[in-house]
Order: sequence, then C-alpha cells, then structure tokens
Amino acid sequence: MSRRLHILLLHQAFVALDEAGGTRHLEFARYLVAEGHQVTVIASPVSYLTGRDAAARDEVVDGVRILRAYTYRALHRSFVHRVFSFLSFALSSFFIGLRVKDVDIVWGTTPPIFQAASAWLLARLKGARFLLEVRDLWPAFAVAVGVLRSRALIGASEWLERFLYRRADHVMINSPGFREHIAARGGAPIELVPNGADAAMFDPAAKGAEFRRQLGLEHKFIVLYAGAHGLSNDLGVVVAAAEELRDDAHIAIVLLGDGKDKPALIEQARAFRLDNLHFVDPLPKSGMAQALAAADACLAILKPIDMYKTVYPNKVFDYMAAGRPVLLAIDGVIRQAVETAGAGLFVPPGDPAALAATIKELAADPQAATAMGRRGRAYLMEHFNRPALVAQLEELLQRMAGEGL
Repeated sequence: MSRRLHILLLHQAFVALDEAGGTRHLEFARYLVAEGHQVTVIASPVSYLTGRDAAARDEVVDGVRILRAYTYRALHRSFVHRVFSFLSFALSSFFIGLRVKDVDIVWGTTPPIFQAASAWLLARLKGARFLLEVRDLWPAFAVAVGVLRSRALIGASEWLERFLYRRADHVMINSPGFREHIAARGGAPIELVPNGADAAMFDPAAKGAEFRRQLGLEHKFIVLYAGAHGLSNDLGVVVAAAEELRDDAHIAIVLLGDGKDKPALIEQARAFRLDNLHFVDPLPKSGMAQALAAADACLAILKPIDMYKTVYPNKVFDYMAAGRPVLLAIDGVIRQAVETAGAGLFVPPGDPAALAATIKELAADPQAATAMGRRGRAYLMEHFNRPALVAQLEELLQRMAGEGL
C-alpha cells in the first residue's frame, strides 16, 4: 500500500516554469504533489543559468513549497567564485533544511556536489532516507573540460563523490551512460530515471509564427539552439558554421539562451559580419514551446570530450517533444537514442564544416526533416514522456520509504 511521503529536495539550480532553464525537478514535484505527496524544495534566489536574480521569495507553486536559501551571487565571475556560490548555498540550505519537519526522504542532486553532502547530513539527522541524484559526473566533467586542475581539489572532490555514492540509500541517474562510472566507485543501488520531456507542453503542429515575426525570419529555414552559452557548449563551432553558410540566404541560425561565453560569441559574430546568426535572450519554460515551434531543426552540441558521451541532455528531449528534427553534435548514449528513434542527424562534434553541410542537407529536404520530427515525438511519448518517468520515480520513493521502516 502506498504512503503519503514528505520529500525534501535541495537544489541550487531549481527552475520554475517562469524562469529560464531545465524544469525536470519542478515537473516531477508537481506530479508528486498531484499524487498526494508533500514536496518541499530549498532553492537559490540566483539563476544558475544567468547569475542574475531569479526569485527572492519563499512561495508555493502548484502545491510545491519552495524555500530560498542565501547564495553568493558572483556565480559566473570565475571558477573560484562559483565554488564560493556552491558552498554558500550548501551551508544556508542545510540550516533551512533543519527547520523542515516530518521528512521521509531527503533528495540531494549533483552537481553542485556540495549541496548533496548537505542533503546526506540532513537525512541522517532527521532519520530520513537519502536519495542521491547524479545529473552530471562531477568532478570528472570539470576535470575533462579543464576548469578543475588543482590536484588537491580534484582529490578532495573525488573523495566526496565516493563518500556520497556509498552513503546514499539509492543513487538515481538521468542517463544510462553514468552507470559504469558510479558502479566502479561502489555504493548504493543505481536507478535510472532518465531525462525526458512532457509532450503535453508542446504542439508539433504549431509554427511559431509570432516568434519568427519578432526575429524577422518568416521565410527562413531556422536552426535553433536553446540552452547555456558556456565553455562546454562549444558554440564557437556554430559561429564558424554560420560563416560557412553566409551565402545560403534562406538559412538562419538562432542561439537562444545565456551564459558566460555569450558576449564573446556575439563579438565574434559581429567581427565576421554574420547576419545569418541571431542571439536571443533566454526564455522561461512557459515560452519555449513557441520558440521550438518556430524552428525547422534544433541543435544540441557539446565539446568533443569522451566524458560527454555519457550524457542525456534535457534539450534533446524537448526538441523531440516539439516534433522537431535534432541536429546532434554529441556522440555516445544520446546519439544511440536519437538514431534509434530516427529523430535526427548526427554531426561529428567539433567540426564546423560538417555542421554546415548537415544543415544544408536538412534544409534541402524539408519533408525528411518533418518526418524525423514526427518519429522523434512518437519515440519520446513511448519512452521518455514525463508522466511515465514520474511514476517510475514515485515507485522508487515508495520503495525507499518501505526500506526505512
């Protein structure tokens, strides 16, 4: 018999529907509340995507109680400042969490890894079960991309990573590519609740006419990238591809989002005088359906690093839910999913010429592009639709609560 549970989630990068970024956790929390559970989230008032103010108030959204914890605001100034931001949230969220009563499960999510340590300690102090969610392999990703170089910090981070894996009651991963890395470090049972999307949020028949009109791109073949503009995203490759496509007047590339590298990308596009490359400010999740509807194809791209072969990027599933073909410059497990679905075309990461050629190929055959988008949405609805995934999560939570009796 199922129990009504109180779940406490610590998540510095938690995003509401009126904010920019991935909304996996809010969508999960809303569904859990609809099933009769209580969900309390401790979140940052600073946007993880932009570093600017998000929501400074405590509030209840669709039955989900959201508490805001102090966070050092210079998130994007440098790696050192990011660490200070992470530590400040981990500490302040811990003290706020102490005041949350009658908790059955404490859900810690990483990265940042420090908030997961706070979640573990809260779970032990409250006699609750500890669910560790791994969304990225930190610190392995930071080491691979070159932002974490100190041997002392790497060693300490790897120790904390192993400590959490072994102290969790269950480890939840959002990509099958993470399983081998975590299993090799020992510890709790590993459960896959993959990234996905809520198909009901998107209308594949919509054309995004207003979004196109605002950009003056009514008659263009639009390739849309939606997401962070950071070191890992390799958007300099997209700028170089746009330069190769400058004579293809019917093709436009739209980069929607924000991040540390965005000013430099804009300056690079200006220096190349690229009028086929358009930068758009980030949109809340509530506005993404219109933006994706305006696209003829959608781009997902990461640096050509072996570690990134393990990821299931959220944006790919949103693209599929919107019924748009995926241009995928990421190898590995997400390539397997897209190719199995017949939902798009693979592009070798780090290759501007290959990206430009693939864009041309897709723009020359809009019927094929439409068919890819249709297949992608059908595959998502069968394998990665959010309501089915939250049912999987709820089953895990109930099992964990039962184990604690």
